[in-house]
Amino acid sequence: MSPVHKALLQIHFCVLLWGFTAILGKLISLPALPLVWWRMLIVVAALALWPPVWRALRGTEVRTVALFAGIGTVVALHWLTFYGAIKLSNASVAATCMAIGPVFMALIEPRIAGRPFDLRELAIGIAALPGVALVVGGTPAGFRTGLVVGVISALLVVIFGSLNKRYVHRADPLLVTFVELAAGTLLLTIVAAALPSASAVPELPGKRDLLLLATLSLACTLLPFAISLRALRHTSAFTAQLAVSLEPVYAVLLAIVLLGEQRELGWTFYAGVAVILASVFAHTALKLRGPSP
Repeated sequence: MSPVHKALLQIHFCVLLWGFTAILGKLISLPALPLVWWRMLIVVAALALWPPVWRALRGTEVRTVALFAGIGTVVALHWLTFYGAIKLSNASVAATCMAIGPVFMALIEPRIAGRPFDLRELAIGIAALPGVALVVGGTPAGFRTGLVVGVISALLVVIFGSLNKRYVHRADPLLVTFVELAAGTLLLTIVAAALPSASAVPELPGKRDLLLLATLSLACTLLPFAISLRALRHTSAFTAQLAVSLEPVYAVLLAIVLLGEQRELGWTFYAGVAVILASVFAHTALKLRGPSP
């Protein structure tokens, strides 16, 4: 199996795990900011117990560490808006907003990652937009704020995905994960301290929330985050982002089975998801025939 094909399989495995993040975010009773704070803190604590991470940190230039710390603040803002969208709407809507990511990625990644602009990528990304329009039409009016926040989240994930693609070769993926999430945890700690709302201050969660947070942090964050960074060494950030468009498919199916969210959404929502899925398959076929990752 070629490195490119292996990377595609790794990305899709990560997307399957990420499909559970929206479900877990809906099931966890914490507000968005404490939820993301605990998610990051648990991952950072787990990595801090792994001695190779500290050895890699000592062998990495301060400038490189600072660079990944800056990217980590974007990761934190992405997760904050993503879980904010879930709380303002539901898991299906928030996850489906990620489908607009390929359009942003086709425009942003060439500039950040320093690769040529590919008109085909923009065309396939635009092909998913009718699906996004159908999703909006099938979303209740009360969920529209969550939809807007979700689109902002999609933009943020494109920015940090492109930055990771450009700089991931500079450090070990586990070290990158540790530095980025540690910086994100620090940022959210400062934000929580500055906000007047008591609900923004992270408190010790109950046993149920703690178990769900541990699952979210380790199985659906640490594992796929590290694997996806390795996969980015052999594929473009655009390819990875379009594969991530499958996340809403997994999330919607899980939401139907586990949360019964089909009662909250119209048929046009699911028609939009089908259009998005078709664009993902079109891109995958194009990449498998093409010479470049």
